[in-house]
Amino acid sequence: MRIPARTVLTVAAAVLFGSTACEPDTAGSGAADVRPAPAPSAVAGSARAALATLEVKGRAPLTGYERDAFGPAWADVDRNGCDTRNDVLRRDLRAVVLKPGTRDCVVLSGVLDPEPYTGRIVSFLRGEQTSPLVQIDHVVALADAWVTGAFAWDGERRRVFGNDPLNLLAVDGTANNRKGSGDAATWLPRAAYRCAYVARQIAVKAKYRLWVKPAERDAMNRVLASCPDQPVPTS
Repeated sequence: MRIPARTVLTVAAAVLFGSTACEPDTAGSGAADVRPAPAPSAVAGSARAALATLEVKGRAPLTGYERDAFGPAWADVDRNGCDTRNDVLRRDLRAVVLKPGTRDCVVLSGVLDPEPYTGRIVSFLRGEQTSPLVQIDHVVALADAWVTGAFAWDGERRRVFGNDPLNLLAVDGTANNRKGSGDAATWLPRAAYRCAYVARQIAVKAKYRLWVKPAERDAMNRVLASCPDQPVPTS
């Protein structure tokens, strides 16, 4: 029987190039070129590595939340004789002036230079009119902590959380009011401070085993893409 020349050429090509009708040859098609490269491994001790350990869940109800659930504001949790607000002011302000006779506790004045959220220079002077210019921010807002796990804590754990220096920063009052109880998906500071800010939020959530919401996790990853080795603060 005479085999058509076209069939002979087809079989010969299959033998030569190792392809079959059921297994088409895709070499050189460009398919592999559009496949996304695997994400690099996170550096140990980095915010990205810590973020990968956090549980991702939806928001719990805000039912039952109130500021008093985290105890009296600015308690002396570390028992150093000074309330937490003054501890943070002494830590974060420059050119600090202390009130005499207060065992170096009460801050009368100082300067945020630069203020972390805006980058501006903000002066602090104790008094009703000027002190609101500098506020103490919970980096992970208390309401956000509540809906990501703190609702289930006892009162003492909440009190410690509300006064933990790791979660506290002296900041511009206006910026702090704009932030409100927002997470990284709804509010971020100036670009130059975002990596440090997100890393601190992650450190706090890891320390207290709070979870992150999907949009929050995604926002944190976007920020950390520009600083993949950003370390998590420890104090």
